[in-house]
Amino acid sequence: MDMIQLRDKAMRLPLSPGVYIMKNKREEIIYIGKAKALKNRVSQYFGSDKNHPEKVRRMVENVDHFDYIICKSEFEALVLECSLIKQHKPKYNILLKDDKGYCYIRISDDKWRRISFEMQQKNDGAKYLGPYMSAWYAKNAVDEALKIFGLPSCSKVFPRDIGKGRPCLNYHIRQCSAPCSGRISLEDYNERVDSAISFLKSGDADCIRIMTEKMNEAAENLEFELAAKLRDRIGAIKRITEKQNVVAANVKEQDAVAVVTEGEEACFAVIRFRDGRLYDKEDFLIRDAGENPDLPAMRSEFLQQYYSMRDNIPPVIALDGEAEDEELLSQWLGEKRGKTVRISHPQRGDNLRIVEMSRDNAAERLAQSHGHLGHELTALDELAKLLGLPKAPEYIESYDISHHAGSDNVAGMVVFRSGRPYKKAYRRFRIKSFSGQDDYGSMREVLTRRFEEYMRSPESGSGFGQLPDLILLDGGRGQVSAVRSVLEKFGLDIPLFGMVKDNHHRTRAITDEGKEIAIQSKRSAFTLVSKIQDEVHRFAIGYHRSRHSKRSFSSSLTEIEGIGETRAKALLSAFRTISRIKQADIEELMQVKGINRPAAEAVYSYFHGENVNVEYKADE
Repeated sequence: MDMIQLRDKAMRLPLSPGVYIMKNKREEIIYIGKAKALKNRVSQYFGSDKNHPEKVRRMVENVDHFDYIICKSEFEALVLECSLIKQHKPKYNILLKDDKGYCYIRISDDKWRRISFEMQQKNDGAKYLGPYMSAWYAKNAVDEALKIFGLPSCSKVFPRDIGKGRPCLNYHIRQCSAPCSGRISLEDYNERVDSAISFLKSGDADCIRIMTEKMNEAAENLEFELAAKLRDRIGAIKRITEKQNVVAANVKEQDAVAVVTEGEEACFAVIRFRDGRLYDKEDFLIRDAGENPDLPAMRSEFLQQYYSMRDNIPPVIALDGEAEDEELLSQWLGEKRGKTVRISHPQRGDNLRIVEMSRDNAAERLAQSHGHLGHELTALDELAKLLGLPKAPEYIESYDISHHAGSDNVAGMVVFRSGRPYKKAYRRFRIKSFSGQDDYGSMREVLTRRFEEYMRSPESGSGFGQLPDLILLDGGRGQVSAVRSVLEKFGLDIPLFGMVKDNHHRTRAITDEGKEIAIQSKRSAFTLVSKIQDEVHRFAIGYHRSRHSKRSFSSSLTEIEGIGETRAKALLSAFRTISRIKQADIEELMQVKGINRPAAEAVYSYFHGENVNVEYKADE
């Protein structure tokens, strides 16, 4: 069917709840969705595509026909949608790879037993603890046990490698007993292994209780060396436990879900808490999220698929933003759990901190896939939320004006791409339309020239041919107002804000034409904006000083008879500094365009105070 036929068919659908199934010419299901009113929802796809995200436009282009299933309620449609997506895995739905298999902790069967994490149980004579659902938990449990009880994590084989090398760093930071160096007996080593196994089986609380009893017994029997060892191990377990508990002491059972986007990719991270401790962490890369994804719809779709793959559903799910159809999702999750499930949006306290932790993990995972740093994406995501932007501003331009009492007016433009300075795109401007001091007029001129260049080569993808996602001006509401009219003139809808400094010239807030937005409490965003403001100020003032210095040099040269402004600039352009002009002889001076012999002799005489003509003739 063509687009007109598809729309005609959609307009004949009933105003009933249901599920719609989009198919391509090969009868493949490419998208499944639910609707409160099928006619209204499906017809939107085949009307104007101006408001559609890029991913939706691509999907619609591949639709040949569609089917639908009428349901009794919107909730029934949601349940059916989840089931069909899990069954058919359509291309244009968010698809999560369920790699959540069982995993194990292995204890080798030899004299010098080793403890390790394994994804599969093998028939190799070793003992296995598990199975565990959370690979993250099992890995961390092994790491903790090895550190607490001083067991090796290297690939050395004992007793083969005993005495063949020096102890590694882990021994020196007291995280390994260094059996490789022969510093521990087999009996003592295996006693540590037994304690580690007890720790892994019983957990920290029971392990501490058992070890405390053994410590007291050893002290009563005057076995003070053994008592001291047990005391140190108990202390190590407590330190590990405190590090985990400090994350969210008041959060008992809850999941935190956050999403971060960059370009056409997104990453969801889920952090899971049980009994006040973090017990699992997962992240999911979405490779084809589209340029401007609908985040509420994405969150809703993610929650449906994620909890379709999980039986263990908590009473509270904390999100970093709104999700579509939250009431329906809560009802569906509650039926799966058998008890009420609440979806929340924390604004303060421990709940907010774990959501921010989840967002940091999503940013780090997405940054690694792009070769960036996680804190840079976190800062951009935080800045977007602070300014109410639809997505993180990947390409930011910032402008500053610099002058000296109204003379040598210049401006600097710096670019930050993915949270980093992109110096290839930096630009410098000389103010041309007026002389004297007028920061607002200067800013208008600079932005006008910048976007005139864009109009000459729109969407070329580099330099002036790329539009920014955000413009930050070094200044307050006046600069923002001055530039707003420029954007309107060119018909550009680009977020525009000013960066305000305090009395100590430190970044204090961001402002638009209406009000100031305090940013000090948002650490990552504050650091990024401060960095941008410092960089644009440095760049603009550096250009101003260069211009002012050249003009000062030029003024001194124009004092020479026969040297005007043009010849002075030519000399400075050729020699760069006054010092080099002084060192030049007459022949070198004459190599400069516009400098004839009389002019060259005048310059040489000015700096050397000699009768150049007589000296020159004597040499001849």
